[in-house]
Amino acid sequence: MTSRWRAQGGEGLCRPPARSPGAQGSRSGRHRWARTAAASSALKEPFEPDTAVAAPPLLHNSTFCIIPRGRRLGSFRFLEALQAACIPVLLSNGWELPFSEVIDWSKAAIVGDERLLLQIPSTVRCIHRDKVLAFQQHTQFLWEAYFSSVEKIVQTALEIIKDRVFGRQSRPKFFWNALPGGLLALPEYSTHIPDFPFYHLHPSSKFTALIRAMSPGISLSQPILKLIQAVSTSQYCSQVLVLWGSEKSPPPSGKWPRTPVPLTVIHGRRKISDRFFPYPAVGTDAVLSLDEHASLSTSEVDFAFVVWRSFPDRIVGFPMRSHFWDPGQRRWGFTSKWTNEFSMVLTAAAFYHRYYHSLFTHYLPAGLRELSDQLGDCEDILMNFLVSAVTRLPPVKVTQRKQHKEAAPQQSTGISGGPLRFSQRQACVNRFAAGFGYMPLVHSQLRLDPVLFKDQVSVLRKKYRQLEKQ
Repeated sequence: MTSRWRAQGGEGLCRPPARSPGAQGSRSGRHRWARTAAASSALKEPFEPDTAVAAPPLLHNSTFCIIPRGRRLGSFRFLEALQAACIPVLLSNGWELPFSEVIDWSKAAIVGDERLLLQIPSTVRCIHRDKVLAFQQHTQFLWEAYFSSVEKIVQTALEIIKDRVFGRQSRPKFFWNALPGGLLALPEYSTHIPDFPFYHLHPSSKFTALIRAMSPGISLSQPILKLIQAVSTSQYCSQVLVLWGSEKSPPPSGKWPRTPVPLTVIHGRRKISDRFFPYPAVGTDAVLSLDEHASLSTSEVDFAFVVWRSFPDRIVGFPMRSHFWDPGQRRWGFTSKWTNEFSMVLTAAAFYHRYYHSLFTHYLPAGLRELSDQLGDCEDILMNFLVSAVTRLPPVKVTQRKQHKEAAPQQSTGISGGPLRFSQRQACVNRFAAGFGYMPLVHSQLRLDPVLFKDQVSVLRKKYRQLEKQ
């Protein structure tokens, strides 16, 4: 019989000392289980109901939690330990862990032999503190991704069955064991790891500009033509797509400006959320989402894209907004004030990965998309909710020459701008938070500027010289 234990795929193992484990006991304060001693009482909990009330704080204050077999092979304490970031030490020979077909439990649990109970103290002491932290982080990832609700447990089971049935489109095991999890890696989009934004592998070297046009006509004096010229001359621009959302037909090709890259007009379905539909015409991972009234220079576009290549899983852009909790009204507030803190970057002028088009269309509940269309002009807020919920990270703000002003929506929603539109967007924040079941937006105080930006040095030493011109 071997006395080895499995932990982290076989790494960090050690043999128990030759002397009897019971002789070690806890007489030495140096070897006493400061955080795991409480876990030993978990052995009694399945048999002593009166101690169950104290289980949650006990687990949260423990580093390792013993999970013995219960009345059956498994134990409900296993999921409680995951939720509390307590590393499960499993003592149930023959237990097949949940979803072990795709989840690598060696990164989150220690599997032992229930016949070697007294060797637990010496075994866990051999695990390095860095590995303990990695174990705890992985327990939290697995809990949040697959076990935090009955809905997620059922969805995970169904997706695993789908992967079995459609073998060619099944997700690699890597997706299930890396953030943000297998449920957020849609096999309909791709099964290749570099195609997703979360792993920072080979970020796109070019971008597609997607400009939403809602005005009924196009004239040479309109901002959209200046915007097309500025964006298309970027060294990183691959193509310009104009998403035509007006009821009138778009102007003929001769009315559009001549550009150094292809310019294509595509027709939307005249819904506000159309801008986030996964159009096949988008041929690059990077998407520059623009409203027709946006005002950007080529230098601003170039710098923002360079920043996005370092943060391909986030929204990177210019106009920022923020949310806050109003205790008096007992609801979420929405503000457009320029402060040092923000939680949203509006997609009126922002870069993001095209995979979020697929998540927006195929992963978000249809009710949330319909709600954004009904409320009017809230799809950019919903996209920020989605990206923050997936990444658990804030967006990234970059340098902007002048403050972005939101244009009034062109749809017949009855919103003409001003206070009424502001209250409408605040209502969107509260409705979306209710739809998600929590507030996923994350605040940030980070703004990225080019090197030497606003420094008192020669302009010839600066790479993005146009950024400082008003």
